Amino acid sequence: MTGATFSERLRFVQLTQHSDYALRTLVALGASSPDPLTAAEISAAYGISVHHVLKIIQRLSLLGYVETTRGRGGGVRLALPPEQIRLGELLRQTEVEFGVVACLRQGDTPCTIEPACSLKSVFQRATHAFFEVLDQHTLADVLRPKRGIARLLQLGRPA
Repeated sequence: MTGATFSERLRFVQLTQHSDYALRTLVALGASSPDPLTAAEISAAYGISVHHVLKIIQRLSLLGYVETTRGRGGGVRLALPPEQIRLGELLRQTEVEFGVVACLRQGDTPCTIEPACSLKSVFQRATHAFFEVLDQHTLADVLRPKRGIARLLQLGRPA
């Protein structure tokens, strides 16, 4: 990142692909609820790799957000009502490390000016505010309007 402009550095302030796909998967499942979806249906709805979707489903299942059923009529569905899935909590569980600058990340090369720099505390407060806003919203909030989302994802089962 040496020599990068401030705006080039800001583009790194983003969620990981894993968290992005986890949110998308939950939105699709919420839009199809109570009907289950397959990984292939979620993959097709977003145009993302079914391999990625399977990894996301496995992680979301371990975290208790989804439940899976094998066999005919099986698939994946939400394990919790959308009103109980807080976006901030989900992202805290799917983001391995949410350090927007190197001094907030474990194991990064220490910064020469860190002992005298107040930038770290500014970014800590900004990160806290980011999650504070996300904590105020649930999956139910982003599922409005549910029929429109199901239609856009071409799920075929609008609620």
